[in-house]
Amino acid sequence: MALILCFSLFPASSIGQKQKNTRNLFLEAGYSQEEIDKKVEKAYYDLFEGPDRIYFEVGDSMGYVSDIKNHDVRTEGVSYGMMVAVQLDKKEVFDRIWRWSKKYLQHQEGPGKGYFAWSFDPQKMKINSPGSASDGEFYFVTTLLLASNRWGNNTGIDYYAEARNILDAMWEKEGNGYVQPFINLEHKQISFVPGGDGYNWTDPSYHVPAFYEIWAEYANDGHEQFYRDCADTSRVFLHRACHPVTGLNSDYTEFSGEPHPTRWMKPGFRYDSWRVPMNIAMDYIWYGKDKEWQEDYAERFQSFLRSEGIDSFKDQYNLDGSKPEWILPAGDYEPKLRHSLGLISTAATASLININNNKNSMDFVHKIWNEKLEPYEDGYFDPYYDGLLYLFSLMHLSGKYQIITPTQN
Repeated sequence: MALILCFSLFPASSIGQKQKNTRNLFLEAGYSQEEIDKKVEKAYYDLFEGPDRIYFEVGDSMGYVSDIKNHDVRTEGVSYGMMVAVQLDKKEVFDRIWRWSKKYLQHQEGPGKGYFAWSFDPQKMKINSPGSASDGEFYFVTTLLLASNRWGNNTGIDYYAEARNILDAMWEKEGNGYVQPFINLEHKQISFVPGGDGYNWTDPSYHVPAFYEIWAEYANDGHEQFYRDCADTSRVFLHRACHPVTGLNSDYTEFSGEPHPTRWMKPGFRYDSWRVPMNIAMDYIWYGKDKEWQEDYAERFQSFLRSEGIDSFKDQYNLDGSKPEWILPAGDYEPKLRHSLGLISTAATASLININNNKNSMDFVHKIWNEKLEPYEDGYFDPYYDGLLYLFSLMHLSGKYQIITPTQN
C-alpha cells in the first residue's frame, strides 16, 4: 500500500527567495571560462543547429525537438528544448517550440483540455497517442514561469498566462474521460500519467522538488502550500526510492518508492532513472533543504559507479548493482548494456553535491568534460536523450542552469 508522507521534515520556503545556482565546477576543476563557454555553445550548436541536430524549424514561427531514434516528437523533448532555450536566453527558439507544442500537442477541448498529447509523428503530422505523460506538463509549466520571469509577458506570448492555463486545467480535472490531475492529489506526488491506472503510481525521475518550489514562488494560483508540500514529499519519496547502498532507483515505482513492474518494463535502474541524480543535484544547489541525505546519496551513487569502473560502468542495473537479466532496448537498436553518455552526464552533476565532502568526485567532472556526443563503437547514436542530458549536465556544472527571477529582466 502506498504511503502518505508527512511534510514536517523540511521548513517552508521563504517568499520571494532569490537564491540561484552560481557554482561553476568546471572553473573549479581548472578549465577557463572561455573554454567552458565554448563547450556549452558547441553542445547547443550540435543539438539545435548542426548536421545531427534534433531541433527542426517549421515555417516562420514554429519548431520542435524530435526523438530521432524513436521517430517521434515527445512532450519530454519539446519541454526540455524550452528549458535549454530559457536558460541560455534563446527566446526565438523557446517561442517557436512553444507555438508548435500548443498548436499540435495541446488539447484545446474535451476531457484533456489544457494537457498535451505525449507523442506525435512529425512525418505523418498526426498524434500517436492523445494521452499525456505527467513530466511533460511538469516541465511546460516550469519553463513558462521561468520565461515569464526572464522576458516578461508583453513580447508576443503571455508566458505566465500559458503556465496558469496548464495549472488551472490540472485543478479542474476530476476523472472525467479517465483524465486526472497530473499530480496525485491524495499522495501529493506526480503520477506516471494523469489517468487510468497510471494515476496511481509514479516515475522517480519525474520528481523534481525544485520545480514545485518555483511554482510556489511564481505561479500565484493560491496553491502555494500544496506545491511546497509536494516538494517535501518528493524529497522524502526519493529517500525511499533509492537503494540504501548503491543509490540506484527503479524506473517506475509505487508512491512508497517500491518498484512498480509493468507489462512493458521490468523493475530496474534504466534510462528514466538516469535523470534522478541530476534532479537531486538541482534541488541541492537551488534550495538546499535536504542536504544531509542528498550528500549521503551522492557519495553512495558515485561510489557505486566508480566501483564498476568510471570508464566502464553500464547504463542498466538491478537496484543492488547486479547485472540485469532483462535489458530495455533503445529505439530500433539491439538491446545491450552500454557505457552511456546520458548516465555519465547525470552522474557528473552529482559532483555538485558530493564535492563538499569528497574532493575525489571531481573525477566525474573531468570525465564529462572529456566526453563527446558522437556514435558509439557499435554504431549506436542518440543525440536526443544522450544529447539533451549531456547539454543539461554542462549547463549545471558551469552554473548556466539557474533559478531565473524577475529581477533579471
